[in-house]
Amino acid sequence: MNTIPHWINGAEVSTETTAPVFNPATGAEQARVALGGAPEVDAAVAAASAAFDTWQDSSLSQRTQVTFAFRQLLVDHEEELARIISAEHGKTVDDARGEITRGREVVEYVCGLGDVLKGSFSDQVSRGVDVHNFRQPLGVVAGITPFNFPAMVPLWMHPVAIATGNTFILKPSERDPSAANFVAGLYRKAGLPDGVFNVVHGGKDAVDALLTHPGIEAVSFVGSTPIAKYVHEQATAHGKRVQALGGAKNHAVVLPDADLEFAANHLTAGAYGSAGERCMAVSVAVAVGDAADSLVEILTRKANEVKVGPGDAPGTEMGPLVTKAAQVRVENAVTTAQTQGATVVVDGRGLKVEGHENGFFTGPSLLDHVTTEMDAYQEELFGPVLAILRVDTLGEAIEVINANPYGNGTALFTASGESARTFQRRIKVGMIGINVPVPVPMSYYSFGGWKDSLIGDSPIHGPEGIRFYTRPKVITTRWPEPKQQLTAGFNFPTSN
Repeated sequence: MNTIPHWINGAEVSTETTAPVFNPATGAEQARVALGGAPEVDAAVAAASAAFDTWQDSSLSQRTQVTFAFRQLLVDHEEELARIISAEHGKTVDDARGEITRGREVVEYVCGLGDVLKGSFSDQVSRGVDVHNFRQPLGVVAGITPFNFPAMVPLWMHPVAIATGNTFILKPSERDPSAANFVAGLYRKAGLPDGVFNVVHGGKDAVDALLTHPGIEAVSFVGSTPIAKYVHEQATAHGKRVQALGGAKNHAVVLPDADLEFAANHLTAGAYGSAGERCMAVSVAVAVGDAADSLVEILTRKANEVKVGPGDAPGTEMGPLVTKAAQVRVENAVTTAQTQGATVVVDGRGLKVEGHENGFFTGPSLLDHVTTEMDAYQEELFGPVLAILRVDTLGEAIEVINANPYGNGTALFTASGESARTFQRRIKVGMIGINVPVPVPMSYYSFGGWKDSLIGDSPIHGPEGIRFYTRPKVITTRWPEPKQQLTAGFNFPTSN
């Protein structure tokens, strides 16, 4: 059976300890992945540190050439990478292509490296004195990424870090590790020097080694909120910068004046796309007033029409969950919701796909009459479950969302500009969509929520990403004439 190795200093590295990698559509083990710990992290840091000595001094032109070449290779190999993702994650090939495209947008953003790294200059701030500033890379940085976007989320990190002159160590999810190695191969083809991009596979041992290693300057993380808090606490305690993006409970509010067919279409896609395994998935629809009954009726029809099957089968709209444990957890959550008083309008439990009876499939579930006290509302289910919460007014909907501990994304479906403006100004959420169900910003903006969805204050990619992976320097200069007599004052210097 194929074993997926680490990628350190441009070479494959194996370890004796391995873990299974499953095909979620069949339930069968299809590969093994090497599991690393402190020794592999030490080796990766040593390689990245040596590479940083020269990469930090590379010209903007050299880094831009590599970035452009890498971007084109992502285009040329999109289909191959998408099928690798689908086979290990379970999402449809189309969805995987979309993931690659959204990740590639970040590469395209940093292709304009010369512009985003421009400093500023102030002439004659004092007599004969000028001031200018610029930004420099940190050194060796690391990314710890989740299973649900094995290409896109790492692409939110390493292109920004590498383009700004850092070297990078990626610790991807051990559930779908092959995409990371494939991307490493693309970097090599693009001309990136060995050691600038490294991959260490593993679990908690590898994570802890990255968080505590003295040779790592910064850590980026995307995953659940409890782990995000742990990463932030451990890494900051060891003197590192941290980006730590956590979980979510994303609400979509539907007002009576909305086009309900339009809203239901987008809620269905937002809730059940990628089997709900997205931190920006719509997991709660807040139906306001008279919209509720009609919205539930349309959502019921649309949920029953979702085509569930293997991710590489033509016509499939929703694939399996990533593991058997995830399948059991999601189906148990529907059972719990039912016992707590929710109405199971569409029941996805017990779904069997012909020819793939051992796959990790569950169908779309639609829960009505959910309350904020129920587990189905309070927990991030990370599966194809859409809960309907009924309220009387937009103000009540805003209060419900603002009281939720998460603040990643939210959406409002309405025909009223006044309602939209009120919503976007009063809501305590980081990313907002108006008639847009999954408001992931473009790469030249930054991605990050509020409250328990972002631990610390460092969003990812865009301008905030550039700032995260670089340090500013401000230089004040004076070049006196050889015969010029200048008296040094003992008072604190001013611009007079």
